[in-house]
Amino acid sequence: MSTSSIAPRSADDARVSAGLDAYARRIEATPPGTCPIAVQAALLEAAAAQTCGKCAPCRDGLPQLAKLLHSVGRCEADETTMDQIRMLATFAHDASDCAIGYVAGRVVLDGLEAYASEYEKHIKERFCQKGVGQTLPCETKCPAHVNVPAYIALVGEGDCAGAVNMVRKDNPFPTACAFVCEHPCEAGCRRKLIDAAINIRGIKKYAVDQARADRVPTPAPSAATGRRIAVVGGGPSGLTCAYFLALMGHEVDVFEAKKSFGGMMRYGIPAYRFPRERLDEDVAAILSAGAINAHLGVRIDAAAMEKLSKSHDAVYVAIGADEGKKLDIEGADSRGVASAVELLGSIGDGDYPDFTGKRVVVIGGGNVAMDCARTSVRAGAAEVSIVYRRRVEDMTALDEEIESAIAEGVEMIALESPVRIEADEQGRVRALITQPQMIGPVRGGRPAPLNASKPERRIEADIVLVAVGQAVVVDPFEQFGMTAERGRFAADDMLAAEGFDNVFTGGDCQTGPATVIRAIAAGKVAARNIDNFLGYDHKLNCGVEAPAPRPNNRTPTGRVSIAERPARERKLDFDAVELEMSAEEAAQECGRCLRCDFFGCGTQVGGRTQYE
Repeated sequence: MSTSSIAPRSADDARVSAGLDAYARRIEATPPGTCPIAVQAALLEAAAAQTCGKCAPCRDGLPQLAKLLHSVGRCEADETTMDQIRMLATFAHDASDCAIGYVAGRVVLDGLEAYASEYEKHIKERFCQKGVGQTLPCETKCPAHVNVPAYIALVGEGDCAGAVNMVRKDNPFPTACAFVCEHPCEAGCRRKLIDAAINIRGIKKYAVDQARADRVPTPAPSAATGRRIAVVGGGPSGLTCAYFLALMGHEVDVFEAKKSFGGMMRYGIPAYRFPRERLDEDVAAILSAGAINAHLGVRIDAAAMEKLSKSHDAVYVAIGADEGKKLDIEGADSRGVASAVELLGSIGDGDYPDFTGKRVVVIGGGNVAMDCARTSVRAGAAEVSIVYRRRVEDMTALDEEIESAIAEGVEMIALESPVRIEADEQGRVRALITQPQMIGPVRGGRPAPLNASKPERRIEADIVLVAVGQAVVVDPFEQFGMTAERGRFAADDMLAAEGFDNVFTGGDCQTGPATVIRAIAAGKVAARNIDNFLGYDHKLNCGVEAPAPRPNNRTPTGRVSIAERPARERKLDFDAVELEMSAEEAAQECGRCLRCDFFGCGTQVGGRTQYE
């Protein structure tokens, strides 16, 4: 008689699983600038270790492929090697019994196409391409290239004012990014190799909470140059450009169509995420930095652009993307249908909606959709739902924003595609009609939705908010002569507008709707390139140095998160959701930084890219 056991077949499976968790963190912490061929070879070795040994293409082919890729990486290969790689990868892809083999083969074949120039460089010139070379992950992954280890070290030493100015060296919006940055700097943090990424945004927030930006003097500007630059648009990109140009000694005129500066930070982000008085701290500091002339409530048209291009030495167009996109469905013009941009824009000027007792449906799955839904809750809505045509896990909103919305009572209705809006006899919204979806093949990196063979769904609604994207108002600038492609201004890598010598453009109006930090990065690049265009090469000094490093704390330690007010309280008002870190929490989190600017590649010649 045979018996059964609850014991695992392999006693080491649990230990292996723990080891793989650590391996996954290592993969996540792959530094920018790593040679793609080295990455491919490492991943191939991992696949080879997974083989069960039953089929030759996987058992024998993958280890051989890994050796060949390593020979390419060492610059010891030739064209014959490439033929062998292609043959073995095709063999693994076509003849392996399971996904371990055929997916590994597919990855290699795709890599031969994606990294063709890198392979050619290794084989013909026996060297990596320019740009291959490990850099500081946090600094490199930040679009503005903020010196992250330096300001963390300053906070750790108790010098929060110094930390604010260290951030300002590359980003004049320390407060804004402390509240709303999507923190790409954390993605490759090497602390992941030990436990978890440092809460970089949280440390920045602690710094600006202790040393308010409008109370920390900005660096003194350089000597006046006598040059004048016009900046069209007073959002994050425009004000960043104005700030750096003013510090370089140029005179800057900033033209903003709305009543206040801030762009989508004021007119697109609700106050509970970013209080307006905190935004005003950054704006006040920027306007104090040199010769910046503010022109509010001034809309620039084609004629005005013509005058500015002649009266000023250079013009930077950074008007953002503040036009809400509409749904092309029946009933989209019904009363009670509004764009997310309209709703959030009104709030930016202090006009808060009253949705008391209303049923609100938000269409979309990004951060703006979450902002609209959470705003509707605070406006007194009886029910708030988000309708999205993909799955919740496919939403582009930050995970924490989705979680916060759910905690505040927002219902997520996934895999439903809007078909039409039903209205009553007076033309007012009664319901949103949707077509159920099923998830399908991956396209463009995300699974695409397909119509499911299910009946239409009727979702009762009094208000429908459309959060499906934003558009750029390009018409006046096209009349002036600027080129727009797919609703975005055309520019080269230096942000020079196509067809002009002295006109530059950047931010959301050039890239399409993106993040605050990307808009800031564009403004920084534009300022430097305008300065060069005018014949200068100013080097700015923030007046602060990074403290000497202390020995690394290598003890695994939990990541300190920014606490939030309880959902039952915060959903009743528009006050700030996030609470301040304590001094003890900030000190612990700063102590987790491994100071990669001093240790490891940070000290090696060519190891650290020093961004200006």
